[in-house]
Amino acid sequence: MDQYLQVFVKVVEKGNFSKAAEELHMTQPAVSQYIKSLEEQMGARLLERTNKFVRLNQAGEIVYHHAKEILALMTKMQSLVDDLTNNASGPIAIGASYTFGEYVLPHIIAKMHHDYPNIQPSIKIHNTKEIIELVNARQLDIGIIEGQPHHNEHGLNVEVVSEDHMVIIASPHHPLLKENIADLAALGEETWILREEGSGTREAAENLFCKFHFTPKKIMEFGSTQLIKESVQAGLGISLLSRWAIEKEHVNGYIGIIDMEGLPFTRNFSIVTHHTFQTKALKTFIETVRDYLGEIEEGL
Repeated sequence: MDQYLQVFVKVVEKGNFSKAAEELHMTQPAVSQYIKSLEEQMGARLLERTNKFVRLNQAGEIVYHHAKEILALMTKMQSLVDDLTNNASGPIAIGASYTFGEYVLPHIIAKMHHDYPNIQPSIKIHNTKEIIELVNARQLDIGIIEGQPHHNEHGLNVEVVSEDHMVIIASPHHPLLKENIADLAALGEETWILREEGSGTREAAENLFCKFHFTPKKIMEFGSTQLIKESVQAGLGISLLSRWAIEKEHVNGYIGIIDMEGLPFTRNFSIVTHHTFQTKALKTFIETVRDYLGEIEEGL
């Protein structure tokens, strides 16, 4: 059954029988026969076909969703069996929210690759909310997010692994960099450039506003940390970002940090996993994350 599901998932993701056949190193008629046999087993048509594309129908949506989970579980099952006799090796599906994924995770992956070259990581970067959903759907083995889930209705295992320092940034020519601001609420008069809803960085900014009892008069919402940094540098407004994300720009003088009482604002980086068996590869990755972040914190 697993091979039928693998072929089905590949056809759906490629949107085309011939492209799926090419990637699976099969003939197109063989792929078509697999899909036909799966539909017969399910007792329902799963795909709507035309000469140019294939598309999921309602029954196909159900099968596709569960097929992804089944295949992920089978891969994990095989990895667990292999772990009984082998060293840490095999695939890990890692997800991370943007700040951690873009500015911290690459260093951790490089360290793990040096120490454990047989571990094969794949990485997805999304906002915090999406990473939690992908872990819950078992499409990721582990997620590393900014903050902690408020309502852990999925019963996932959540572990805080590090503290993240958030700073308010501005153009190096911004007048606030030259002033001694006693009241952080004065920043409510500024234009704030923030990430989208569902982002851990956006949540941190909203927590900052709540803590210091002000609401910005103007907010601009951008879906990219890099775009926010470029916009701040250009003088479009100010923002709250992780110190990890702006370190290079700050050192080179492209971005200034507004220094005042009550800052930096802190939040957590957390690991999200299932309450299930973990492969040696996954355990090794988690240990590498803890070790790396521990070394960084000791050096601060």
